[in-house]
Amino acid sequence: MEPRIDLMSNELGAKIGKRVYNVSLAIQQSTLPASIQDLVMLRSSQLNGCGFCIDIHTKDAAAAGETAVRINLVAGWRHSTVFTEAERAALALTEEGTRLTDAGVSDETWELARKHYDEDQLVALVCLIAMINASNRMSVMTNTLGGGYEPGAFS
Repeated sequence: MEPRIDLMSNELGAKIGKRVYNVSLAIQQSTLPASIQDLVMLRSSQLNGCGFCIDIHTKDAAAAGETAVRINLVAGWRHSTVFTEAERAALALTEEGTRLTDAGVSDETWELARKHYDEDQLVALVCLIAMINASNRMSVMTNTLGGGYEPGAFS
């Protein structure tokens, strides 16, 4: 399998990529904990089957100190004991926000997230979920492959 197109080598793709990066940077600099951001990006990437993004987010999470057990259990977070209630709330919002056609985001999930995150953190979480879903979709559509990412390469 080969990538279909390199968005970053295209003038328009690079222009759009720069703006996506700036949105992502604003989210990274928010008060939403980096560990939550890593878990959310990994889970959404798993749900969307984006090998490129899974590669990035597993390696970056590990480089930031996340344990292998927690990284490996993200896909089965509902059936594990290693995530806090706040992390579980973020992961639930991630799943429902990624799978919008299933039923959307339930009031129960939203209220659980509100219990653990202030308004700025909720804004960051909602935008993070939207942005990682967009990134996943672009990478999957263009057949951008995972496996060669080096941690911190996009820092």
